[in-house]
Amino acid sequence: MKINSVDLTISAVRRSQYPTDNKPEFLMVGRSNVGKSSFINTIINRKNYARTSAKPGKTQTINFYLVNEEFYIVDAPGYGFANLSKSKKKKFGLMMEDYLTNRENLKQVFMLIDFRHKPTSDDLLMYKFLKHYNIPVTIVATKSDKLGITKHFAQKKAILDELNLLVGDDFVIFSNITKTGKDEIIEKIERII
Repeated sequence: MKINSVDLTISAVRRSQYPTDNKPEFLMVGRSNVGKSSFINTIINRKNYARTSAKPGKTQTINFYLVNEEFYIVDAPGYGFANLSKSKKKKFGLMMEDYLTNRENLKQVFMLIDFRHKPTSDDLLMYKFLKHYNIPVTIVATKSDKLGITKHFAQKKAILDELNLLVGDDFVIFSNITKTGKDEIIEKIERII
């Protein structure tokens, strides 16, 4: 798939603001600082389209990027960020729950985790939540370039043991530096649309 156009069309905080053109949507979720913006930029072949930030927790809306006038990449606020107030965390939680449980256009969730570490309790909670609602998930293990290649097999096994992936869910090792995993993600999106 060649990416010809990308447009940040909507930044939403409630359902009434979501796109109404009925195109397939692919949601990116993950902890703050897991590399969601870098992941999106790599997938859409743009350097700084999705803003990366030194300060985690910057995304506070659900951002809809229209790609090739064909489908949306949807960027959600990062979870597990300690410096947010309880009321803001609750607001984000309700906004995400509403999107995940009511959005028929949602075709796939790409759940990003840091390949260097075991999934956090927040990661496990998110995966269980997605599975409770039978939402198809691809686990994307980011920052793989920061871990020696000899450690990849053992780390992948440790993560898979922890997550206990259900049949049908995929696991992709990814790096925005080396572009490892990019083709797998693009092919997955192509198959679905």
